[in-house]
Amino acid sequence: QLQASGGGLVQAGGSLRLSCAVSGFPLENFAIGWFRQAPGKEREGVSCISNNDGATYYADSVKGRFTISSDKSKNTVYLQMDSLNTEDTAVYYCAAVQAPILPVVVVTTTMYDVVGWGRGTLVTVSS
Repeated sequence: QLQASGGGLVQAGGSLRLSCAVSGFPLENFAIGWFRQAPGKEREGVSCISNNDGATYYADSVKGRFTISSDKSKNTVYLQMDSLNTEDTAVYYCAAVQAPILPVVVVTTTMYDVVGWGRGTLVTVSS
């Protein structure tokens, strides 16, 4: 089971940290991806971390602004979001994918099976 949290309302230029708490399985056997869906748009991959080797990948739209990390002692993956802009407004979801898998595959394709999705958390960035 995955539980995403940490969303909220923030002004442009601000920061938020999302959390994806995982229960029922150990992180090291899975990659955790963050996805988002803005109103009227398709869901897109944002970032992914492979917890068996620590590899990460970021979509071009968030590279340099977002940082993904994991705390295996807490079985939680974080997405630190800095320099937020209005285009980052979306519902953010986390998902677990069986490792080993390249994080770039999780973010840029749908060629994998998702083990579980967390409920989304809304991020709203005001101008």
